[in-house]
Amino acid sequence: MISDDLSPDVLERLERAEQLKLDGSHEEAIEILEELVLEDPENVSALEEIADNKLSLGEYNQAEAAARHATDLDDQSYTAYYILGFLRSRTEDWDEAIAHLRRANLLKPNNAEILRCLGWALFNGAERPQGVVTLERALNLDAESTLTLCDLGVAYLQMQNFQKARILFQRVLELEPKNLRAKECMHLLERVTTMARGEGVEK
Repeated sequence: MISDDLSPDVLERLERAEQLKLDGSHEEAIEILEELVLEDPENVSALEEIADNKLSLGEYNQAEAAARHATDLDDQSYTAYYILGFLRSRTEDWDEAIAHLRRANLLKPNNAEILRCLGWALFNGAERPQGVVTLERALNLDAESTLTLCDLGVAYLQMQNFQKARILFQRVLELEPKNLRAKECMHLLERVTTMARGEGVEK
């Protein structure tokens, strides 16, 4: 979330860091961003981007520290709340994940990625119906998101709606034929439906 009151020089450097991130050059992006934070410790945009790059590198503690610093400075930072929610989902702290992601969704409604993560957290945090509805909303906003398709497929698989799960996993494999998660889920689905047929309860 880039602030409107940054100087042209700072904006140019943030854009350069963004391009480096998109190119996968996370360390180089972080160098630029850390320079910006040294010059202005309250540069929330740079802190958000540091958190995002650290997340991509798997440096989760540093990602969380940067995101928390961003929310301390600006409680409207939906990017930082999203990152905190994502991190809590990784550790299966579902209540805390849901709280952060609901805040992110309130600040940035109709964002497919925020809704995907919120839906997954809700589904795993004992709010299954709301989780499925939220994942469906995310998919409506981005119909070709293989992450959302997989998450929703797993949700339907766990709810034993095998037909819907199969359709979703097949769609992932149409978009990404080498998607390992979808392949593994399809194998699991075949095993489960074979067992269900034996018991006469296939859905």
